[in-house]
Amino acid sequence: MSTLAHLPVLREPSLAAAIREGLLDSPRRLPPACFYDEVGSALFDAITVLPEYGLTRADFRLLRSQAGRIAAALPRPLDVIELGSGGGGKARLVLEALSGTRTLRYRPVDVSAAALADCQERLASLPALEVLPLEATYLDGLEEAATRRRFGATVLVLFLGSNLGNFHRPEAREFLREVRGRLRPGDALLASVDLEKEEDRLLAAYDDASGVTAAFNRNALAHLNRELDADFDVAAYRHRAVYDTVLRRVEMHLVPTTDETVRVKALGLEVRIDAGDGIWTESSYKFRTGELASMGEAAGFQCALEATDREWPFSLNLLVAQ
Repeated sequence: MSTLAHLPVLREPSLAAAIREGLLDSPRRLPPACFYDEVGSALFDAITVLPEYGLTRADFRLLRSQAGRIAAALPRPLDVIELGSGGGGKARLVLEALSGTRTLRYRPVDVSAAALADCQERLASLPALEVLPLEATYLDGLEEAATRRRFGATVLVLFLGSNLGNFHRPEAREFLREVRGRLRPGDALLASVDLEKEEDRLLAAYDDASGVTAAFNRNALAHLNRELDADFDVAAYRHRAVYDTVLRRVEMHLVPTTDETVRVKALGLEVRIDAGDGIWTESSYKFRTGELASMGEAAGFQCALEATDREWPFSLNLLVAQ
C-alpha cells in the first residue's frame, strides 16, 4: 500500500466485506477499524488521559521502566514496526532507548492517515530516526514492512495498548501465529495486554463520566456515514458497556433508541435496524499473568521478558521468534 495516500481504508475489499457481513449478522457488529478516522483518533487520545482509563498510563510506566532491558536484549541494526501506532507516543519511549550512533528505522502502521501524520510530526525531533509510515491494516502493513527490512536488520514489532485484547481469544492466537509467520528467527514482538481487575473499575474505564468513550463509540457510525455514504442517525444511538465475567471481556455496543432503515451506499447495502437491536463495536479481553507468554510460545515465540504494573494491573511481554 502507498503511504498516506490511497482510497479511504474502509472501502478496501477486506474491511468493506467485514463491515457488510457484520451489519447483516446477528448480533450486528463492526470491525475496530471503523473507530479510527481523524475524529476517532482525536477522541481516543482524549480517552487515554481520562482519570478512569488507567490502561495507557500503565503501558507508559512499564515502557519507561523496561525500555533499557528491552534495548539490551535486541541485536543491531534494528527495524521497528508498530502495529496500530496512533500518534507514536508509546513507541517514542522504546525508540529513545534503542537510539545510538546508527540510523534507526521506524515504520508505524495504522488505518488512520491523521494518526500517522501526527506520529511523523511528533517523532521528527528524534535524532538518527527514519520514520516511514504505512496506512494499512495490521497484517498487511507488517507484511510490507517486514519484507522491506534493511539488509541484516532484526525486526522488532510493537503491538502496545492492549490491542491484542480486541481479538476473540482464538483470533488472538491465530494473530500471533500470523505475526510469527511474517518474522524470522531472532525477530521480536513487544506486546502489552490489560489484566483482570474489579468489574466496576473496568466498566468505568469504558463508560467514563465525561462521555468521551460514548462519543468515540458513536463516531464509528459517523465514520461510516462520511466514508461509505451511509445514513445512520448517529444521535439516536446510546453507548453501552458490559463486562462478561466468564469470558473476561468488556463489550461495547451501540443501541438505537428508534427503528431505522440504514443505507450504506458505497456497499450497496440496506438494513433495517430495530430499536434496542444493538451493534457490537468492541470486545476488550482481559488476561491473566503469564497468559500472553503462553500464547506466544504456542505461536512460535519464546518469552524473554514479562513485566507487570501493579497500580493498574497490566502486562508487558517481549516475545522472541524461534
